Amino acid sequence: MNRLPRLDRAKACVLVVDVQEKLTPVMWNFAPVEKYCRAMILAGRDLGLPVLATEQYPKGLGATIPSLREALGAAPLIKMNFSCGADPEFMRALEATGRRQVIMVGIESHVCVFQTARDLLERGYEVFICADAVTSRFEEHRRVALDQLAAMGAVVTSAETCIFDLLHACGTPEFKRVSPLVR
Repeated sequence: MNRLPRLDRAKACVLVVDVQEKLTPVMWNFAPVEKYCRAMILAGRDLGLPVLATEQYPKGLGATIPSLREALGAAPLIKMNFSCGADPEFMRALEATGRRQVIMVGIESHVCVFQTARDLLERGYEVFICADAVTSRFEEHRRVALDQLAAMGAVVTSAETCIFDLLHACGTPEFKRVSPLVR
C-alpha cells in the first residue's frame, strides 16, 4: 500500500504561484480557484505556516490580484523563470523557512506550477498540489498536469483537505477561526 505523507505544521509552508491580474481573466473556472487560494493563504498564516508568493514578469503580466495581495500581507518574489525552483532568490527564501513540505496553489497548472513542483520533488521536498486552487487556460492542460504531477510523486489533494489535515480537530479556537474560510 502506498502511504501518502501527512501534513505537519512544523514542516509545511504555502506557496502561491503567479496569480496575476493579466492572467486570471483567461483562466478556466477561476472563481473557485481564487476562493481556495485565498483560503489556503489565510489558513496558513493563521496556523503559523510561512506563506511565500511569486509573480512571473509582473511588468507584462500584472501584479498579484488584489484579494490575494491583501491576504498575503507581504510582497511576492519576482521571477523570470517558469519554475520557482530555478530562481535563486526564491530557493533562498524557501530554504530559509526550514520547511520541507510545500502546499502549492496558483497558475498555470501545466507551466509554472508544474515546473516548480517537479523541481521541488527532485530536491526532496514533499509537494502537495491543491487541485481546487490551481488552473490553466484550458481544463485539459490542468488535468494532464495534475496527472503527471501525481505520477512524479506529488500529493494531488484539495485546499480544504490540507486545511483540515493541519487543524487535526474541531472545537479549538483555530478551528473556529479557520473553518469559515472553506464554507
